[in-house]
Amino acid sequence: EKLRVSAASNAYDFGQIVNAVNATKDKAACADLLTITDPKRLPVLLSNKLEGEILLIFIQSLEHYVAGKDPGLAYQHLFYLSKTERFKVVVALLSKNEKEEVQQLFDLLSESQSDQYSLEDLESLKKVYEL
Repeated sequence: EKLRVSAASNAYDFGQIVNAVNATKDKAACADLLTITDPKRLPVLLSNKLEGEILLIFIQSLEHYVAGKDPGLAYQHLFYLSKTERFKVVVALLSKNEKEEVQQLFDLLSESQSDQYSLEDLESLKKVYEL
């Protein structure tokens, strides 16, 4: 049964939904959550709760469900994820395989056209993700 997600109004609610999505590894539900969540709110909604597992399910959901339909939205989420607390720590701890997953999403975005970002924007964001 597919997890149903709704827009979260605060960090607590968002955390509960993210935990449920992560527990079930439901990338489609995670993509739904990211699609209805304003990327600019990610730093507030994630608060200090970002972890490697959460970053990865976000990346996988963006890659498999969002980037193909709306590369601009996927880029915005990547951008604002990088502004969250603990981001630098989480990225520093990613394994080689996990970094390759992040790279795949960037590759997908560089092949897509969007007025939300340029290739230069992508390149500078890749550095933030230590790629």
